[in-house]
Amino acid sequence: MNKLLATLLATLFVGAVSAQAPAPVAPATPAVVKAEAKADKSVAAAVKSEAKVDAKADEQVQKAQVKAAAKTTKAHAWRANAKAKANAKAASADAADKTQATAKAEKTGLKADAAADKYILKANAKLDTTKVDAAADKAAAKIETNAVKAEAKADVKAADSK
Repeated sequence: MNKLLATLLATLFVGAVSAQAPAPVAPATPAVVKAEAKADKSVAAAVKSEAKVDAKADEQVQKAQVKAAAKTTKAHAWRANAKAKANAKAASADAADKTQATAKAEKTGLKADAAADKYILKANAKLDTTKVDAAADKAAAKIETNAVKAEAKADVKAADSK
């Protein structure tokens, strides 16, 4: 019962405190209005600049993804073609040379696999580099925007104290 009573009293006090009228706000001086307008303008420009950087970074990533996909497709096609040629050559070999030709075709296929995988790996590495660069550009733009916002807030506060 005591806990219930304590909770009710605490709720009553919290309600009474929060129900009090807010402190009156002093009318803004012309210096504050001017500082706020300047701050709004600089923040809007920073946000616009950040959006531009973000869009450009996203576009670069998208282009890199398309390039990597094209290179991957090209590598797979080249690999399949090299293996097909080697297997066709092995199939057309004489019966006496069949074993040696088949072994050579397998070796050629393994080399084609390695070369294609290396080509794909390089394409994906370039894509990853582009993604990291884009993320860094976005982060830098975000930091710049936050700095402009903080500076604008400080300018308004300084104008308010005059």
